[in-house]
Amino acid sequence: MPTLRLLILILGTLFIIWFSWWASIKEKRYHGLYRFFSFESILLLILHNYPFWFINPFSVLQCISWLVLIISIILALYGFIHLIERGKPQGRFENTSLLITNGMFRYIRHPLYCSLLLFGTGAWLKNPADLHSILPAIINAIAIYFTAREEEREMLKRFGTSYIAYMKKSKMFIPFIF
Repeated sequence: MPTLRLLILILGTLFIIWFSWWASIKEKRYHGLYRFFSFESILLLILHNYPFWFINPFSVLQCISWLVLIISIILALYGFIHLIERGKPQGRFENTSLLITNGMFRYIRHPLYCSLLLFGTGAWLKNPADLHSILPAIINAIAIYFTAREEEREMLKRFGTSYIAYMKKSKMFIPFIF
């Protein structure tokens, strides 16, 4: 691995560790442990695949990849704004005091995690034939699933029967499907 990429990997990993501690683990919200692996796998996918991001920019695969990346960014922005405006966070944006069940949250419980799943997929699609990209893409998907499951346990403790009813009406990541 070239020196610059290695330096970015080290600094990025240190930042991800700090963020995971600051945003979740310090508050005893352990979904941050799983989310660390998602962030790290996305960092690896970006660092490994960045040389391919602009090769054949109008090929079908590149267009699909860009579409997935753009959707992931829109989903993340929407999710953050919704959490802050409607969740009435206490302290950090994750510590919502109100259960959000409208807007996109009406259909999926985890739009921010869905955005991470899509972003990792979009980064992987830049060079999907490379065997070195498959493992981080799989790790990202698994980590996101376990992150969401752990956060659901935390939300059940926080919101109780309201969250159980919400889980019955919504899907985890994909509206009407999963």
